Amino acid sequence: MQRLALVGVILVLSVVLFSSCNKGGNQQQTKVIGVALLTRGHIFYRDLEEGLMEEAKKNNYELIITSSEFDLGKQIAQIEDFISRKVDAIIICPVDSKGIGPGVRSANRANIPVFTADIAAQEGEVVSHIASDNVAGGRLAGEFLAKALNGKGNIAIINHPAVTSVLDRVQGFRDAIALYPDIKVVADVSGQGVRDRSLQATTDVLQAHPDLAGIFGINDDSALGALDAVQQFKRPGIVIVGYDATPPAVDAIMKETALKADVIQYPVKIGSSTIAMIRDHFAGIPVPPLVPVEVGIVDKAALNTPSSN
Repeated sequence: MQRLALVGVILVLSVVLFSSCNKGGNQQQTKVIGVALLTRGHIFYRDLEEGLMEEAKKNNYELIITSSEFDLGKQIAQIEDFISRKVDAIIICPVDSKGIGPGVRSANRANIPVFTADIAAQEGEVVSHIASDNVAGGRLAGEFLAKALNGKGNIAIINHPAVTSVLDRVQGFRDAIALYPDIKVVADVSGQGVRDRSLQATTDVLQAHPDLAGIFGINDDSALGALDAVQQFKRPGIVIVGYDATPPAVDAIMKETALKADVIQYPVKIGSSTIAMIRDHFAGIPVPPLVPVEVGIVDKAALNTPSSN
């Protein structure tokens, strides 16, 4: 009888220990985060993805990474898939800041925290938005272009107004240009953030404004598309300023083309900062609704300076 009693005690203790281990294991269970990128076609987003993955690995998070390639319907479907998988958080780089609203609200109803990176959402509840200080970046672009033109001339903006980050860049750019009364924005057209459409948009602007002196491209695909058009039309003297400082743009700057400068972002830091905000949120630590990441501007002289490389 004593032996049976002892066996019973051992069985009870085993069940208790097993249960305790399971509870501890559940607490350490890997968090799963769904990521809906705008595109993998831009170097910027590949770098941002790298930052997400590096920081997620440090925290033992599993990432489910998708890319919509500028297709809003596809991005919303990706978010719905994340919801059905019951992920622990969702990161979105919206295709359309307003159009993404239904996807964000679906996640809100499912009580899944939403974070946005690079591009903000205008509808739905977002815990934190992590992005470059795009207003500051736009100002840097405007100041550089104004000085390069000696404070006078007609200029154009190759825009993509469907996303908030671009709206901020253009606001900052226009704020800087407003300080130079002899500079006039004669065209503000959309190249949709891609090179071929920016080439066509710039072609139309060059035909309408033979005296054009400067161009601001809201990202490097826009700036490089503008550069393609300027070179095709053989229009010397036009100064182009871009945004992102991707390798193709840096190469064009170093070769002394019409593209003279670029606002530089730090997409790896945007990615790592986004995961850091999610980590704090999981831990119950309040996170700021907006996390701005610094920007800078580079021209050939800066690129030739060792500290800039």
